[in-house]
Amino acid sequence: MHPMTEANLHNACTGESLAHMRYLIFAAKAERESFKNTARLLRAVAFAEQVHATNHFTRMPRAAAPMAGEAPFGLGSTSQNLQFAIDGETFEINEMYPVYMETAIFQGEKAVVTSFDWALQTEKVHQKLFMDAKAAVDQGKDWKPSKVQICETCGYTIEGDAPDKCPICGAKKDAFKEF
Repeated sequence: MHPMTEANLHNACTGESLAHMRYLIFAAKAERESFKNTARLLRAVAFAEQVHATNHFTRMPRAAAPMAGEAPFGLGSTSQNLQFAIDGETFEINEMYPVYMETAIFQGEKAVVTSFDWALQTEKVHQKLFMDAKAAVDQGKDWKPSKVQICETCGYTIEGDAPDKCPICGAKKDAFKEF
């Protein structure tokens, strides 16, 4: 694997790993603030971020390269935490994954391109869900009591029932985990 693509893959894995843990911590805070559905959404997206980190990790040729993640640290109110989450997803959508994908495409790293693409497509869904949850929390309400489905293959996230086939990776309905 080309060194630049490898470094980007390591950084993406770190960022997704940190997002996974950050969202679990944010979920605990939302639970304490009585936003139980918002907490459930955060736990569901944390699982999707774990899927992304796993996909990136399994494509790494070795685990010795240094990693750095672009993620805010610290715990605030549920509203502030959701804004941190929105900011992180926006960074991945607008900055990180487009650049990482172009590098991997240029360097012919097809498996890495797939991993980055799956994550990028899903982050757009996460951003929207977090924006909806923040709008509710900012009005003193909880996010809607809707189930969230996560594709265990690519991390695709959908509110409501799982589709018969994942629109990102093509996995069957039974590959979805419900939250």
